[in-house]
Amino acid sequence: MSNTIVNLTDTLFAETDGNKFATLKDKLIRSYAGKDRQAVIEAFVRYAREGRLMHWRTFLMTDIVRLVAPAENTWRPFFEWAVTEPSLTYWGIDGLLKTAGREAYPTLITLAANEDLPTEQRAKAVKSLAMYSRQPFDRELPSDPGYWKPEQLRLAELVAWQEQGYPDGAGYAPPQVHPSLLHPGNDFEKLMAKLDKLLEKKRRKNKDHANPSDWLVVADEKDMTYIRGRWALPEVYATFLQYYSPLKVTLTGPDFVEGLSLYGARELAERQGGYAYNAVTEENLADWPPYLLVIGDDGADPYCLDLSAAKDGDAPVYTAAHGQGTWDFELYAENFTMLIAKLISGK
Repeated sequence: MSNTIVNLTDTLFAETDGNKFATLKDKLIRSYAGKDRQAVIEAFVRYAREGRLMHWRTFLMTDIVRLVAPAENTWRPFFEWAVTEPSLTYWGIDGLLKTAGREAYPTLITLAANEDLPTEQRAKAVKSLAMYSRQPFDRELPSDPGYWKPEQLRLAELVAWQEQGYPDGAGYAPPQVHPSLLHPGNDFEKLMAKLDKLLEKKRRKNKDHANPSDWLVVADEKDMTYIRGRWALPEVYATFLQYYSPLKVTLTGPDFVEGLSLYGARELAERQGGYAYNAVTEENLADWPPYLLVIGDDGADPYCLDLSAAKDGDAPVYTAAHGQGTWDFELYAENFTMLIAKLISGK
């Protein structure tokens, strides 16, 4: 370990200011993780074991897990210890799987079954096991195991899997997409293909295949039947919903605070709640124009199609700020096609 790393590590141990601690930690990674990775890991591991401030010991765990290479046995004993430390268990689970692989399975199943542990830690063990083994123990559950309940842990399935010798699962099939995303023909299909390429960059970062996001998928026909019976949609938007229905799609841009979340066919009707009708009483709200269909929102600021102004198979898009007492709508895009073009360009 170089003198510079030793000095930075000593400073890290002595630091009491959170911002300075984070800056020092980032400097160690940025400047030395490439050429002296082992020394950086050693410094972080020592702090995780001995550092006087527990929340910073926890804080370093994600960096340690990221810096350690798969099957790097040197650090396996550290993670075997970390999963026994309540404040380090959560991220220690991923480190143990990364360094011990399948040999970590019995330990993590024991963690999952331990009713004395917080549900979040038990759920994390199940979630990480599912992702590593490609077994569907996390199916239809939130991506964040912090939201799981004890009865959702599927312990019986874990035990059965253990008795079978821990076979690898098949994982999750990707969502069904329309062929035109790969082989676009007309101008609208080409626009959708561009949007999908933009989303593909985000999809690569999402390793949780049980909770896919940033997809344009073929809608369920039952959802489309209900939507067609409730609204007279412009042809362009109807095509979009049917063949390129957003699945957890949020797009950022200079016009948005939190990002524009576009609704898919499955959620479109439900997401009118709070705008067109009271979600509790299901009564229509008098101040909402009935011709406006909310197709997305930016932190609850609605983006709506004006169904009364449909022209040439498309319709203008309006937006308004929520929480102002009254709705003051302004034109955001001349039509839905222009909205998508703006989202793709980021302008």
